[in-house]
Amino acid sequence: MVARHDLATDPRLQEELLQARRGTAFFARKLNELADSELDGASLLAGWSRRHVVAHVGYNARAIARLVEWAASSVETPMYASPEARNQEINFGATLSPIALRNLFDHSAVHLSVEWRDLPDANWAHEVRTAQGRTVPASETVWMRTREVWVHAVDLDSGATFNDIPTSVLERLLKDITSAWKIRGTDTGLLIKVNDTAGNGTSLTFGDTTAGEPTIITGPLPAVVEWAAGRGNSGITAAGPGAPTQEMPAAPAWI
Repeated sequence: MVARHDLATDPRLQEELLQARRGTAFFARKLNELADSELDGASLLAGWSRRHVVAHVGYNARAIARLVEWAASSVETPMYASPEARNQEINFGATLSPIALRNLFDHSAVHLSVEWRDLPDANWAHEVRTAQGRTVPASETVWMRTREVWVHAVDLDSGATFNDIPTSVLERLLKDITSAWKIRGTDTGLLIKVNDTAGNGTSLTFGDTTAGEPTIITGPLPAVVEWAAGRGNSGITAAGPGAPTQEMPAAPAWI
């Protein structure tokens, strides 16, 4: 008999599941605000239409659901057969009729939510492997999806901004991005200073804290994350050797 509620009992995981589902609902709202004809329009991602974004988010839910199924059954089920298969899937999805594309998003989101709901408490610690080859506990799938739905809701370019993303999600996202830079060594001489993260005067610092004369990127949390994610540079300032002409330097590659 299937569960009628999440089997997960860890309070932190329960909160993360709620945030992922809220992000899914937010993406759905922004998608529903688009007329069918507007799906053909450009997204904020170079080379991708809104159709590509919707297809990606839909197939991403299915891919993450496969990881949850892996954790439940201990039978290896990779997210994608290959990077090429993933790209082909997205390109195919972008050709679907508007109603089929919308159904892809709706049905895949429900499927993933049910897989999360029915995963036994102990299985959340089971290890799975992401498309990037990282070995992570199944609980990481919740953050993987949270990141996708909130950021890609902005990418739809239908009115959402990084200001709509919850502070807790933005902070974790910035930690992810700057950690990726650090691993690759692309953050050398780059210091990120976030002002007033929650309206309470709290500040955060990321990046290369050892540089003698770093390039300093400063601004409110939503604007800094928008820049770090490669989505824009409004609302932030740059100073130092990397910005000699007061032009905003491009952020290092994230993914």
